[in-house]
Amino acid sequence: MKRFFLALIASCTLSHTPDATAQDKWPNRPIKLIVPFAAGGNTDAVARLAGSYLQNTLGVGVIIENRGGAGGIVGTDAVAKAAPDGYTFCVCSIGSISIAAVTERLPYDPLRDLIPISLLNTNPLVLLVHPALKVNSVQDLIALARAKPAGLSYASSGIGGLMYFSAELFKTRTSTQIVQIPYRGGAPATIALIAGEVQLAFTNMSDALGQLEGGKVKALAVTTAKRSPVAPDLPSLAEQGVADYHIESWNGLFAPTGTPQPVIAKLAEIAAKMSADETLRKRMADIGSIAVANSPDEFSRLLRDETAQWANLVKEIASDSR
Repeated sequence: MKRFFLALIASCTLSHTPDATAQDKWPNRPIKLIVPFAAGGNTDAVARLAGSYLQNTLGVGVIIENRGGAGGIVGTDAVAKAAPDGYTFCVCSIGSISIAAVTERLPYDPLRDLIPISLLNTNPLVLLVHPALKVNSVQDLIALARAKPAGLSYASSGIGGLMYFSAELFKTRTSTQIVQIPYRGGAPATIALIAGEVQLAFTNMSDALGQLEGGKVKALAVTTAKRSPVAPDLPSLAEQGVADYHIESWNGLFAPTGTPQPVIAKLAEIAAKMSADETLRKRMADIGSIAVANSPDEFSRLLRDETAQWANLVKEIASDSR
C-alpha cells in the first residue's frame, strides 16, 4: 500500500511540472504587446487591430503598452530583454529592426535577441508636395529641383528614419539637391509640409490619407515598385522614370529569443488567418496598410536580406553626399 501511494504522488508531481502546465495552458493570463511608439501612429493602430484579433482568438486579454523613444529603439529593447515566457511581444517596425541595425549602436541585436513571428502589414510611403509648388508629376519635381539646386527642402522625422532615407535615395537616384529639415516625428513633419515650411515630404500612407482627402497636399507617387492597392490611381516612382527605387514600411510581431516554439508556431498560425480575414483587411486598408503574413523562417530570411540591402544603401547615400 505504501508503494502505491508513493507511486501515485510521483505520478501527480510529474504530470504537473511548471513547464508542462505552462505549455498546456498557454495562454492562461493576459498577453502584452509593446508598441515602441506613442499612441496614434500606424504601428499603434496595427497593434490594436492585431491585439483585438488575438484577444478574440485566444480568449485572454491583450494589453497594448506604448513605450516610445529613440525612434522605436527603447520599446524594442524592452522586448528583447523581457522574460521569454510567451506573455510579452513587440509590434515592431522596420526602423528599429532593419534600418537601425546598420545606422545605430543598438543595445540589442535585432537578428539574435528577437524571434520574428510574422509580418502584420506593409505600407508604402507617398511623395507629397505642397499645393503651391507648381508641379504635377515626379519629372516636373526633378526638373524644378535641378533648376534650383538646394532651393527646395523636404521634411523628415530625423536622420536615420524612413522619411529621411526615402528622400535621400530619391536625391541619389535623380541627381538632385534637396535640403533636409528634420522634425520630431512623422506627424510634425507632415504638418510642416501643410503649413508650407517645406516643399515636399515622403510620408507614411496612413499619415497621408487624411491630408489628401482634405486637399491640403498633393500626392505625386508611391515609393513601392508597383502601385498600392490602397491608392491604385497613384503611380509609383519607378513608373515615372526613377529607376531602382523601392521603399516599403512594415510592422511585424516579434518575441524575445527563448520564447517556447509552440507559442511562436501558434501565433504565426493566427497571424496567417488574420491576414486573410476580410474584416481585418478592410480595417487595415482604412489606415493605409495592407494586411500580410509570412512564416517565422520566411520573416527571418527577409530581415537578413533587408538588413544587408539597407547597409548597402546607407553606404551609397553617404558616398553620394560627400
